[in-house]
Amino acid sequence: MSAGPEDWRPGAELPVLRLRAERLAAARAFFAARGVLEVDTPILVGTAVTDPHIHSAVVQLPGYGRPLALHTSPEYAMKRLLAAGSGDIGQICHVMRGEERGRQHNAEFTLIEWYRLGWSMEALMDEVEALVRLLAAPAGAAAARHQSYAAAFDEALGVDPLTASETVLRAAARDRGLDPRAVPAGERDALLDLLMGGIVGPGLGHGAMCFLHRYPAGQAALACLDPDDPRVALRFELYLDGVELANGFVELADAAEQRRRFEADRALRRARGLAVPELDERLLDALAAGLPPCAGVAVGFDRLLMLATGATDIGAVMAFTTDRA
Repeated sequence: MSAGPEDWRPGAELPVLRLRAERLAAARAFFAARGVLEVDTPILVGTAVTDPHIHSAVVQLPGYGRPLALHTSPEYAMKRLLAAGSGDIGQICHVMRGEERGRQHNAEFTLIEWYRLGWSMEALMDEVEALVRLLAAPAGAAAARHQSYAAAFDEALGVDPLTASETVLRAAARDRGLDPRAVPAGERDALLDLLMGGIVGPGLGHGAMCFLHRYPAGQAALACLDPDDPRVALRFELYLDGVELANGFVELADAAEQRRRFEADRALRRARGLAVPELDERLLDALAAGLPPCAGVAVGFDRLLMLATGATDIGAVMAFTTDRA
């Protein structure tokens, strides 16, 4: 149902849509010049993700015996290509995630995702910085700051996220106006997420990009643990003006460990009363066959464009948001 006679119009002004096209072309040229092969993987995939913080859209197509999911990231399919010998690859694609609404969120958005064989986390952070400077940062912007997750928590909250008790973390949240009662007892990483989203993250990246690295091992997701300190993962995120722009890993290649993490995700989803998807056995088979050492990252293109244009709502840089599609 139309909300009004002008509801058919795009949310973004035409000059912004032209800029969007220019920046997408610039991103493709950036990767082509660096020898990264552009690939194209399916939006419809066989299994939803197990991550308890990400919600897949499930669809039933006529003629298919089982439901399919709309991908939340091309990561699993791209890792299958890497295991098959693709070399460095990247893609720019639309992804879909449920329960993501707000000024910086839309259910459907554009990701730039790529993988580099044999690269360290530090090398990939440097390449992310170069891309962000090309697409969004003003000329002459200060060099990026690199800060560990633990150092950022200490600076913002005066607590050590690797050793602080759940009681201390709950007190830190209450003292700063957050409600820790929303986090069930025993979910320590969820408390850290509450503090990151409410206090630490919004304070990052003002004046210069900030790469936050070495997340707690419980938040490793698909990243390797740091061999020098297994309490933390070789994972990073990029913040600019308090906005999260990127999430990257030195990728886990151990199929058995990845299966264990997926099963832990499923157990947490079950405990929270969420849908519990099947495991992506094709991804696990690809890891078992041999994922080459690599680092990968996903960058939110729409948020980059928001920063480039000064937009305060993601709808101002998209033709049509989900509620007006």
